[in-house]
Amino acid sequence: MITVEAIIETNGEVHLVEPLQMPTPRRALVTILEEAPTVHDAALLSEAALAEDWNRAEEDAAWAHLQPAKL
Repeated sequence: MITVEAIIETNGEVHLVEPLQMPTPRRALVTILEEAPTVHDAALLSEAALAEDWNRAEEDAAWAHLQPAKL
């Protein structure tokens, strides 16, 4: 058994804070904590999804004009 951190949206959607790979589908139990997530937690949720787009050569080329000239 492992424990992972997640955020549950008001509509019931569950988002894992860190990516998780499982060798086969697994059942899970969800424990709902009393405190609300912090802004930092919410920002972490989008990091992996955005990184897929941001870490592409096309993105680097599109924003290259904003980078300082390399000597």
